[in-house]
Amino acid sequence: MLDDFFTRAILAGLGLALVAGPLGCFVVWRRMAYFGDSTAHAAILGVALALAFDISIYAGTLAVAVVMAVTVAALVSRGQAMDTMLGVLSHSALAFGLVAISFVPGARSDLSGYLFGDILAVGRSDLVLIWGGAALVLAVLMIRWQRLLTSSLNEELAMAVGIDPRVERLVLSLALAVVVALAIRVVGSLLISAMLIVPAAAARGWAGSPERMAAGAASIAAASVGLGLWTSLRLDSPAGPTIVTVAAIFFVASQILRRH
Repeated sequence: MLDDFFTRAILAGLGLALVAGPLGCFVVWRRMAYFGDSTAHAAILGVALALAFDISIYAGTLAVAVVMAVTVAALVSRGQAMDTMLGVLSHSALAFGLVAISFVPGARSDLSGYLFGDILAVGRSDLVLIWGGAALVLAVLMIRWQRLLTSSLNEELAMAVGIDPRVERLVLSLALAVVVALAIRVVGSLLISAMLIVPAAAARGWAGSPERMAAGAASIAAASVGLGLWTSLRLDSPAGPTIVTVAAIFFVASQILRRH
């Protein structure tokens, strides 16, 4: 079954969707859209370093994403202006990455794959890493769900019951870094933020509880992967952007139906 490229693509997309949905809810609740962009854009620098030193793309991406996530979390904890600081880091990280990758021989021809993903080229080893990383992040979210939820919705309440919001912010930052590293082959560094935010935003209007919103976001993300890949094959369009386009259609439909 895994010899079929479309089956591998579906499995890779579903693995990412299952973790991007719940994690994206925290991104929406905390208004961390720029945070996701900063970490995702830094992934290109990780790709450049991985190609230059001939190491795993996932390892290089994860290393740089973790450094960026920890840096941003530390700056936010010290009271830096959130939107301005994240905007500077997001675009600077992307620029540094694009400049760095231009010096790597042969990397320019694969640049679009790293920016927008190449899910149809996912192999068996990629599936192991994607599902392993997704399971790890999901386990962390489940174990720390109540702590993460409390600190996301009300930091004063979290501190009152003995929860350190800085620790929970760091946990989310590291989880986000792992998901960014996993998504580099699926939807690319420029589109992973959309896969985190759009399904969660679409599920928000219909969810009666945080848990239902997380489940709804994962379902919408999974449906976007399936319909996006099918549409991509039928229309011969790029897979990653098509998946995000389908997710955006789900969001628009949720807004229209919500108003009626």
